[in-house]
Amino acid sequence: MIDPTARPYLAQPDGVRLAVRLTPRASRNGLDGVVAGADGRVVLQVRLVAPPVEGAANKALVAYLAEALRLRKSDIRIASGETARQKLLVLAGDAAAIIARLEAWIGESARRT
Repeated sequence: MIDPTARPYLAQPDGVRLAVRLTPRASRNGLDGVVAGADGRVVLQVRLVAPPVEGAANKALVAYLAEALRLRKSDIRIASGETARQKLLVLAGDAAAIIARLEAWIGESARRT
């Protein structure tokens, strides 16, 4: 069971750190909400149709997040996990505004399921 207060993001002076678990080659692009990984860490579960070949899934992830959170692609950087499903991203900008958009997006996803 996930702690209801646990979040997959953390505010930083330069923006927000976001933990993501990416599922490439999915049947559709989408946000599956907040899930706990096998290690107990909370992550944002994202699925994309892009294959994990030559960085296609990473590019698709950046584009998907940029559109969903109304950020520029250049404001999103993969800090770790380039070749893994678990990724740590840095979203540059006003942390409070980005977190508000994340909360709204996660909330919309939860209402749809």
